[in-house]
Amino acid sequence: MGSRIAAHFANAGIPALLVDVVVPGSANRNAAALAGLESAAKQRPGGFFTPDGARLITPGNFEDHLKEIGRCDWVLEAVTEKLDIKRGLMAKVASLRRPGSIISTNTSGIPLAAISEGFDSEFRRHFLGTHFFNPPRYLHLLEVISGAETLPEVLSYVREFSDWRLGKGVVLCKDTPNFIANRIGTFFGSTVQKITVEDGYTIEEVDALTGPAIGLPKSASYRLLDIVGLDVWALVTRNLHDMAHHDPWRERFVLQPFLDEMVKRAWLGEKRGQGLYKRVGKGAEKEIWAIDWKTLEYHPARKPHFPSMDAARNVEDLAERLRMLVAAQDRTGSFLWKLFSDLFLYSASVVPEISDRVVEIDRAMRWGYANKLGPFELWDALGFEATARRIESEGRPLPENVQRMLSSGAKSFYRPADRESCPHTEYFDLGCASYHTLEERPGILAIGDIKRARGVVKKNAGASLIDIGDGVLCLEFHSKMNSIGQDQVSMIQAGIEETARNFQAMIIANEGENFSAGANLMLVLLAAQEGEWDELNAAIHAFQQANMAIKYAPRPVVAAPFGMTLGGGCEIALHAARVQASAELYMGMVETGVGVIPAGGGCKEAVLRTGDAKHAFELIGYAKVSASADDARKLGLLRDGDAISMNPERLIQDAKAQALLLAETHALGVPRQDIKVGGASAYALMKVGVYMARQGDYITEYDTVVGEKLAYVLSGGRLTGEQMVSEQYLLDLEREAFLSLCGRPETQQRMQHMLKTGKPLRN
Repeated sequence: MGSRIAAHFANAGIPALLVDVVVPGSANRNAAALAGLESAAKQRPGGFFTPDGARLITPGNFEDHLKEIGRCDWVLEAVTEKLDIKRGLMAKVASLRRPGSIISTNTSGIPLAAISEGFDSEFRRHFLGTHFFNPPRYLHLLEVISGAETLPEVLSYVREFSDWRLGKGVVLCKDTPNFIANRIGTFFGSTVQKITVEDGYTIEEVDALTGPAIGLPKSASYRLLDIVGLDVWALVTRNLHDMAHHDPWRERFVLQPFLDEMVKRAWLGEKRGQGLYKRVGKGAEKEIWAIDWKTLEYHPARKPHFPSMDAARNVEDLAERLRMLVAAQDRTGSFLWKLFSDLFLYSASVVPEISDRVVEIDRAMRWGYANKLGPFELWDALGFEATARRIESEGRPLPENVQRMLSSGAKSFYRPADRESCPHTEYFDLGCASYHTLEERPGILAIGDIKRARGVVKKNAGASLIDIGDGVLCLEFHSKMNSIGQDQVSMIQAGIEETARNFQAMIIANEGENFSAGANLMLVLLAAQEGEWDELNAAIHAFQQANMAIKYAPRPVVAAPFGMTLGGGCEIALHAARVQASAELYMGMVETGVGVIPAGGGCKEAVLRTGDAKHAFELIGYAKVSASADDARKLGLLRDGDAISMNPERLIQDAKAQALLLAETHALGVPRQDIKVGGASAYALMKVGVYMARQGDYITEYDTVVGEKLAYVLSGGRLTGEQMVSEQYLLDLEREAFLSLCGRPETQQRMQHMLKTGKPLRN
């Protein structure tokens, strides 16, 4: 864990010293630290934004290099979860650290008071808990726990630094067993396991019921245990049972016998090659097998069939889908009701023990476990009053604080309280049984809240224009996967015109799962199959002109890409005056995977940005996708002037600030007429590359067809020698090549396969 935390500091551009044990018998005394860095680099997804990040970390060992912490501003301990080991290391740290330096422990549950007991006051004033969730690059939550004597200014500094520099969602926690997220998360997981055994659900059934359908990650419940490690889960569960002496639900924190036996057999999950699941076979024949918890024997994983779950999959709105599932009179409804109702009762019962407010509990579960909704938000989604009455009707007592909430007439834990077109939210304070205004978080702008409070300037089914204040207009996509079609293209043009009339700048941003998965492939395929070539040509031309309008808008346009920014989504960002990117950016032009080439100006921009047709060919032809925003910059998809937001919650506000800054000096540009292309010689060189790749069996026969079309466009259409061409000239070549490829049956097969499986077809 220490190496992964160090990797994330390096991602933020902060040098780190990583010290670990000396491995007996190893020729290199820093072998343990080096192995940790190698693991952080090799894990998938990787711990570093780019491999170069490892250069910011200096490896060392406890025996030779611990004294070097005297020059460190923050000493972060992340050794094994054993009190005696932590205290022994802290004693050495106390004698070597510089007075005034911050010391924190990454414990996931050991009370801070037990770790710091007996140390001098200066140490204790600078000591606190900083619980990073694993993997720290990807999980947003950082729990910060104040010690008994921690100085307020130390707590404030760590909180602000972790938010702004490390990009963390910081939740302040009390010094209670397992703090917030692991207290609730362990209860949730233990309840899942209890219902599994009592009601006879299979491992596969439970993971189908506790995944994306209910707003949880794909790892669901048992797959998550394999990732975390069953030994780690057992340790966290037992620690909570041992420490939470006064918890009336304490017996829930007892490992189920089948899990206990798996730990004894060292079937611990991915790190041992088998756990609740294992991979059987090799290469293309590899299969996923699941364990039968009753016999501890493996079998090929079976896809569960729940009629009510199948019926609910097409319900886009999460709250509506949850209500539908919980109300189902079958094994789906039974499982989820038992799970959710216990979760609600437990979460309410630990207020104010682990948190004075429901707000921190919800944030901790969303940010630490990547849940769409925290427990109280989930209760609201199902209907607070109806859910409470159903629990009562079953003869189960509600916590006293919930009874007071019911008596007060409150209908939900959260409610809108917008004033004068400004968004505000109130939360119900279970301690004083009344609503309080949720404090604003400076630097964080929520589009959904603004739309609720202020409405929209203009909208259609797939996109909206929103006034986000200070003279900035926001273009928001809200189609499925934010795919791009006629709705989005028309709203791009409408946004640029509206900005020119009434605003200083425009940003393109949204709060979806990803910025954009690219063009609406289904519409392209249908048009091709129906032979609607004029309509398809017009649609591509309209998208090209919309992107050119972005590039040469009278007011600056800033794109705020994040997550998947693929195909047409990437092309939109490439045409913006500036990009304010999320640090987690998976950006690229992947059109060759479906048998076409970029036709929204992507080829043109690749030539412009790289100045090298070969580089542009490799970028597009091999469908390279960045592993981060830093990697996107290395690929040439981001420029030097483009900026990166470490905290995804700050992305939209950062984009707004960037747009306003550009507005001060923005000048209207004109389309380029001087783009150098290589002509016939460049085309021939790229064709040789395609031929060699085919001879080496790196690409398929049809890949060569697509590759040659791409080479044709990037070289400028086989002009004689190097020449200067216009942007429109390259756009016309893109469009012509795209249309010709769409007419090929192999391309249509690739599109069909992608739509059906989500994976590229190698035909």
